[in-house]
Amino acid sequence: MDEEIVYMKEALDIYGESIFAQNKFYEGTHHNKEVVLCKSGVGKVNAAITTQILIDRFKVTHILFTGVAGALDPVLEVGDIVISSSAMQHDIDASALSPDFPKGTIPMFAFDSEFKADEKLVKLAETAAENLSGPQVKVGKVLSGDQFIADRELVEIYRTLFNGSCIEMEGSAVAQACFLNEVPFVIIRSISDKANGEAPASFGEFTALAARRSSDMVESIIKSI
Repeated sequence: MDEEIVYMKEALDIYGESIFAQNKFYEGTHHNKEVVLCKSGVGKVNAAITTQILIDRFKVTHILFTGVAGALDPVLEVGDIVISSSAMQHDIDASALSPDFPKGTIPMFAFDSEFKADEKLVKLAETAAENLSGPQVKVGKVLSGDQFIADRELVEIYRTLFNGSCIEMEGSAVAQACFLNEVPFVIIRSISDKANGEAPASFGEFTALAARRSSDMVESIIKSI
């Protein structure tokens, strides 16, 4: 989100800017660590391209991916935080080809379609979240697909089928790119809506709060890596 970029730029000592694939990348330092800051863009394709650029062009060693998501777990409320235990796509479906490819499974893929977050980064994110006042923090599965979910029935389907904690549009693509390149990652999502019929109305109200909290967490994690 733009709000996240604003907060993080304030925290970094930026010394360089560059553009690759029509996307701007900021290079800087924070707590004596080299950092590259950028937006992924919306959707899985944008997220995957951006992640690969970070890995190939900037040789990043860790990826912290933040943003907002809709809640799937009914205990989550707006403003709460989900830290990824794993991520997977909810909208890939090759089940018509074979029963070996149930919904959510990447066909003809030699690895598991659910990508595990780095355990150390998850723990660092949990520790960072302890310093925040107010939000509930949950470690859980992040679901991604190229659609904004605002339907109660879909929420129930995805929660039941995949046991997801939250749902968004990019995280699994970042996770898959990181997995294939052997780069540790963690996804941090602030809950902006309940992914139900009220989602479009509530989304814009909480982006500033979500951005502030995720920025604070990222700063803490960078310091501890």
